[in-house]
Amino acid sequence: MEAIWSGKNGDAWKRSGIQIYGWANVGFNVSTSDKQGYANLPAAYPEKPNTIQPDQEVLYIERQPDTVQTDHFDWGFRIANLWGIDYRFTTAKGVFSKQLLKDNKEYGYDPVMLYVDLYYPHVAQGMDVRIGRYISLPDIEAQLAPNNYTYSHSLLYTYDCYTQSGVNTTTKLNQHWILQLGLSAGCEAVPWTRPDAKPTFNACAAYTWNDGNDNIYPCLNALNDGKYAYNNLNATYFTWYHKFKTHPSLHISTEYWYMWERDVPNVLNPAASSLLETDANGAFCKSAAVLTCYAPEYAFVNYVEKQLGKKDYISIRNEFVNDEVGQRTGTKTWYSEHLLGWGHWIGSTVLFRPELRFERSYDRPAYDDQTKKNQFMFAGDLIYFF
Repeated sequence: MEAIWSGKNGDAWKRSGIQIYGWANVGFNVSTSDKQGYANLPAAYPEKPNTIQPDQEVLYIERQPDTVQTDHFDWGFRIANLWGIDYRFTTAKGVFSKQLLKDNKEYGYDPVMLYVDLYYPHVAQGMDVRIGRYISLPDIEAQLAPNNYTYSHSLLYTYDCYTQSGVNTTTKLNQHWILQLGLSAGCEAVPWTRPDAKPTFNACAAYTWNDGNDNIYPCLNALNDGKYAYNNLNATYFTWYHKFKTHPSLHISTEYWYMWERDVPNVLNPAASSLLETDANGAFCKSAAVLTCYAPEYAFVNYVEKQLGKKDYISIRNEFVNDEVGQRTGTKTWYSEHLLGWGHWIGSTVLFRPELRFERSYDRPAYDDQTKKNQFMFAGDLIYFF
């Protein structure tokens, strides 16, 4: 943008508010899992053991509305283009999804965000209406590399809802409360994808207090008939952020979620195999005699973040996940995961994030193609911003 602004039409670009920018993100890992393919799973995004991968190369084209005012209408938009191995997680059925669901390509393209924003300043203390494909509302983490503390994702986030397509409103009620209401086609589905697309309601509220040092965020992110379909997650969340007044360089982020699907095909019953969708796991039901069953999961994750200086920070992540019938991860088991990470800025345009990660599946092996209960990994990535 500096180059564009200093060019022939620089002033016009500045007046338009349109920006073009992005990043290149490359990751690596050394893992105790050593089988071919995606043997680090359910860990992600470093899911291929002992490799270097182009995770996500991203280009944004956007105009952000001015929402820090209540005197005039404003508008914006975002087009986020992603290419890399991470498209395997962001793909929404009906949006270039044959790359994954038909051809199973290792690398692919995904327009992970494509929306417009309409800002109405006189509704309460300001309301933004977002229309299109957008990032799912809750979570400490997000799909795109710069929006995370660490390179790898928690298990809680990896098997979560990633994007939704529809309409969502965010309204500032007062200095403490923000309310979000929306209607979408569901998780990783677009309105023209039938029968996976379902009218899906969401409602979230954020409450901030203690001079901005505390925030709670309960969120009903997706509610519909709950019947098995491509990633048709129904889910509730609760997130708490806390910054320590006496130690302003230290804060914690804590999240809990509960997710479910109904009528999930039973992988223990051969007669249910015809009901399965590509890239949408079935369930290990309690009885092999039933065709389908209820599939719940719940999880808890906590981050401790310490800023060491202008260019360095430390991350500690601890989590527990119970995939009760194995519908999310493919293995019916309890998990724990523990991580120590370091973030270091090289100049102002490169971020380096190495980490050590240990995880365990308790009831049965989940790692290295379901042959190991434990997995230890040294991983990291470089993000080059442009």
